[in-house]
Amino acid sequence: MKRRTPAYINIPIVLGLLIIVFYMFTQTSDFLSTKFFLGTALISIVVVFIQGAIGDLIENEKFKKLTDTEKATYLAEKKVPYFQYLWNGAFKSQSEKEEKDILIDHGFDGIMELDNQLPKWWLGLFYFGVAYCILYVSSYFLTDFAHPYKEYEQEYREQTAAINEYMATVTQPTIETAVFSEDNVEAGKAVFETNCVSCHGEGGKGGIGPNLTDNFWINQPEKTLFKNVFYMVENGSTNNPTMQAWGKNGVVSGFEIQQVSAYVYHINQEQAPITPAQGGAAPQGTEANWEKAK
Repeated sequence: MKRRTPAYINIPIVLGLLIIVFYMFTQTSDFLSTKFFLGTALISIVVVFIQGAIGDLIENEKFKKLTDTEKATYLAEKKVPYFQYLWNGAFKSQSEKEEKDILIDHGFDGIMELDNQLPKWWLGLFYFGVAYCILYVSSYFLTDFAHPYKEYEQEYREQTAAINEYMATVTQPTIETAVFSEDNVEAGKAVFETNCVSCHGEGGKGGIGPNLTDNFWINQPEKTLFKNVFYMVENGSTNNPTMQAWGKNGVVSGFEIQQVSAYVYHINQEQAPITPAQGGAAPQGTEANWEKAK
């Protein structure tokens, strides 16, 4: 007669499976404090005790049918702690009689095959894997659990909200505090292509608006090129209403002005100018003598 798994082992297993199932369907740990989960856990524990009580009744009936030797062996086995019993069972070898009982009536090359039972730990992992796969596949199709697109959308919304909250509270760069950084060039290029390229052309070569890659400027309110671009984007041009005050109108933030100023500085100072022969607009304004940024 096989020894049954005690309730103090079954209860943690059942609760663990419940937690896995609930997490798959809710994707949050908040369910641990809900009445529904606590009620389900309580019912499951009661069911484990009921199953144990029924098992005890069946075990008593089977025990009565054992011989005195089998009864003594079973009672001695029950005195061994359960985990030690499992450990011993993992390394227990069959007796000669047991091997004769499980011999399969065929062999090859003098090697006889035994119909051994699979280890309990292996069977346990196998059944757990099957149950887990069923739960996983069910939750994948019936819920948003492990759905890459849903997870991406959720993370994107959370990150966007965090960025918006940060941008609403952080101190924006001003013309006094803004500084040029190569790290802002790529981000500034994106801002430029979104808001400025329709007038100033691709790469700042000019079009409706002036060529930003040469050294001729219509507006020169600041002494350094970077600050001058920042000023123009923030305040607009009094000479040309088309160049609106992007910053004061709230179209772009202080960070975006700092970024696009870095991009314009980059294409003007660190790249060769796009000449009219190369498709750039003709120079406008007067030649600038910019001071070096401090």
